[in-house]
Amino acid sequence: MNNPAHLDTLIEKHHSLQAAIDDEIHRPLPDQVRLTQLKREKLKLKEEISRQAQ
Repeated sequence: MNNPAHLDTLIEKHHSLQAAIDDEIHRPLPDQVRLTQLKREKLKLKEEISRQAQ
């Protein structure tokens, strides 16, 4: 089922995760574990966005 409001929410979360990843990368000593977690979560969202967009 295609729900535009849900899709918009997913996209917002995706952008928010990208901002968190960018912030972490630009820290003097980035936490690699946190980066990995953020990237995995972002990938899961990307996959869900793809499913919702179909």
